[in-house]
Amino acid sequence: MKDLWAVLVRRRDYRLVLSAGLISLTGDWILRTGLAFHVYTVTGSTLASGGLLLASFVPMVVLGSLAGVFVDRWDRRRTMIVVNLLHAIVLLPLLAVRDESGLWLIYVIVLAQSCLQQFFRPAEQSLVPHLVDPQQLITANALNSQSNDIARLVGAALGGVLAATGGMPLLAAVDAATYLLAMALLLGVKHRAMAVVRERTKGAVRRLRAEWIDGLRICVGGRAMRIVFVFGLVTGVGEGAMSTLFAPFVSEELGGDATAYGLIVSAQAVGGIVGGLAAAAIGARFAAARLWGAGAVLFGLIDLALFCYPLVYDGLMPAYVLMIAVGLPGALVVAGSMTVIQRLTDDASRGRVFGALFAAEGLAVLLGIVAAGLLGEVVGIIPVLVVQGLGFTAGGLVVLARSNLLEKNPALVS
Repeated sequence: MKDLWAVLVRRRDYRLVLSAGLISLTGDWILRTGLAFHVYTVTGSTLASGGLLLASFVPMVVLGSLAGVFVDRWDRRRTMIVVNLLHAIVLLPLLAVRDESGLWLIYVIVLAQSCLQQFFRPAEQSLVPHLVDPQQLITANALNSQSNDIARLVGAALGGVLAATGGMPLLAAVDAATYLLAMALLLGVKHRAMAVVRERTKGAVRRLRAEWIDGLRICVGGRAMRIVFVFGLVTGVGEGAMSTLFAPFVSEELGGDATAYGLIVSAQAVGGIVGGLAAAAIGARFAAARLWGAGAVLFGLIDLALFCYPLVYDGLMPAYVLMIAVGLPGALVVAGSMTVIQRLTDDASRGRVFGALFAAEGLAVLLGIVAAGLLGEVVGIIPVLVVQGLGFTAGGLVVLARSNLLEKNPALVS
């Protein structure tokens, strides 16, 4: 708890960045949930609802790695401020959406917001190492992962209520307000980045291409970063399968209704909050790579128990318990892996690396969604979901086996 207290109380800039992220993420979940509710209500089409998911994922795959190049060129704090302001501006057209005729505008805005997010995420992850001491980095990353669970728990509940109460105008106004509040907090951050001196090449396009390729090279060029990259791909496919088949799993295999599904998903958020606090409290006492590997193994084993227990037991209670239990290892995976990446990269290239990793993971999630949609009908829901658990377990074992390599100085592992 001492490490947690030191980060939250003594690191003013980090506290402002964490608070800004929590507020804007809550707005994201409010809008995401409200849009899903609104679009299905006015269209009655699951295809229309699926279009929202596609609009949010495509920029991650197409733009993610390129956005990281610009994040490395720009001041990260200023990038986050501008992105929050643009988010609020982009939402303004939603104030005029009243019925199905504005559906195309919703898709355009979701697409635009996802594009902006590709600049925000690597900027935030690249800024965090400057705001805390090196030994506090695991704690800081654990708190960052926890904020998403808090935002999901609060925002998802508010999104449906706001959509039903005031429709698109109210959703847009509330979400825009969260971005403006987050921007105000970031304006109070005192940290300023040092100017990065880069080798000049002829032509802006050539320079952009060279920096983009350099980010990809870093991801796959060193032994340690290749482990990070492959882990993200394997588990990303599993997460895509999970997002596609979890609702059918609850319905078909557990016999639960929509209410049960919502409560089980909420249980995961509760577990993530508790797990994030625990990871933040104890994380600094352990090596980041070992936290990551052990967390992934436990995460995979708990998922395997969750997906397989319906074969021998009928009932929903184990699902609630296991979804809460998976919160701690999930928090360890995020905190440990983010810390390893931040330590393996230098500041001048960190944005490009995060951008490339996020893009690769986004592509893997899309592949998992497609594969699960096809294979779920052929081989069954449980066998496909078991692959997700096995992927995390195997990935965690590899990380544990190579933890010494992942903890080394990056100059020694290229």
